[in-house]
Amino acid sequence: MPLFTFRLPDIGEGISEAEIVGWHVKVGDRVEEDQPIADMMTDKATVEMESPVAGVVKRLAGEAGEQVAIGAMLVEIEVEGESENAPPSQAVIEAEAPGTGEVEAAPLNGIMSSSVRPEAVEGPSEEEEGGIDKLGPNGNGDGNGPDGSGSGARVLASPAVRARAKDLGIDLRQVKASGDHIRHSDLDAFLLYGAGQGYRPANPRVRRADETVKVIGLRRRIAENMAASKRHIPHFSYVEEIDVTELERVRAQLNGERGERPKLTMLPLLIVAICRALPDFPMLNARYDDEAGVVTRFGAVHLGIATQTDAGLMVPVIRDAQDMNIWQLAAEIRRLAEAARSGKAKAEELSGSTLTLTSLGPLGGVATTPVINRPEVAIIGPNRVVERPVFRGREVVPAKLMNLSISCDHRVVDGWDAASFVQAVKRLLETPVLLFAD
Repeated sequence: MPLFTFRLPDIGEGISEAEIVGWHVKVGDRVEEDQPIADMMTDKATVEMESPVAGVVKRLAGEAGEQVAIGAMLVEIEVEGESENAPPSQAVIEAEAPGTGEVEAAPLNGIMSSSVRPEAVEGPSEEEEGGIDKLGPNGNGDGNGPDGSGSGARVLASPAVRARAKDLGIDLRQVKASGDHIRHSDLDAFLLYGAGQGYRPANPRVRRADETVKVIGLRRRIAENMAASKRHIPHFSYVEEIDVTELERVRAQLNGERGERPKLTMLPLLIVAICRALPDFPMLNARYDDEAGVVTRFGAVHLGIATQTDAGLMVPVIRDAQDMNIWQLAAEIRRLAEAARSGKAKAEELSGSTLTLTSLGPLGGVATTPVINRPEVAIIGPNRVVERPVFRGREVVPAKLMNLSISCDHRVVDGWDAASFVQAVKRLLETPVLLFAD
């Protein structure tokens, strides 16, 4: 039977090789035409490769994590009968240029925030991240207690809280919720006071075994890009405190009247402020080609939104953010985040940003020093909103405060410019009527 040699096609301009992220088949498997056989990652995208023919897999190019050159053998398939792609006498059938398949998801060809495990779009709350789980307290879907007796009442908790409770051996039916569902803070309170009331873990905690994880695919790409960014760019960071009391009041009012529109987080309002301030600070909305010694300052704001996914941190891009209102921005943030997390983001949605925004969302933090998304020259990171007492005249009143961080490339951005830009954003956020003024 003839062998069909499926060679890795040209899957992107300027791409010379691609990394094997994972195989969908193994030697000896029978594959059908158009069946997925491998996931390949380039600097631009993760691409699903499909078999152009039906047959039996005889040889694979290598293991996950290895590189394959464009035009090199990826898979050899034993074809039953004659192939339509070559003369009957040809013993080895060379693949033409097969389709590259569907782009699943890709990181920007740069680096994202150094913040590990952010909700990098202002985070979905526990409810939004996977939904509040209404299963039994141990996540088995039937409300059963640890002994499987089926006698437990159903409780409301997110998958993250449920997983932590299981790891700690806590029966969630014993935990009092501070709101409409059990949160991590409720578990903390239970652990603090439960032991003194005779609490004992339902399941003794088992120490996890050591494991070795190969760094491949998107995780390796992130590691390489982060190292390159820190190696090439002299970072500096600046942090300013912003009083968002009035902005939060306006946001709550807008959400109360939003109708069918998406719920507003802080991010759309912050993006409007950034876009309004940037025309006076063009050195921040730029890319630096250090090899050519050229800085390109952009008129349009193509804003990257660092987004945490199961595969790693990705940066989908809001095109022409300066032309969108808050509701359009909210909808686009949600759409891009869902596309990135589901692996359905297109390559063009994951490249071409001119400035990046990264948020820890509900995790907050006092301040951050994010790593610049090279070749951009700046990255902005809002932090958690906290309520603290402040002086207003002679009175002490409660206020909602948020720190705003920015990291810049000191080769092309001066500290004065970065600080002045943040101060301009601060003025807009502290006087939110200016966000809506023509």
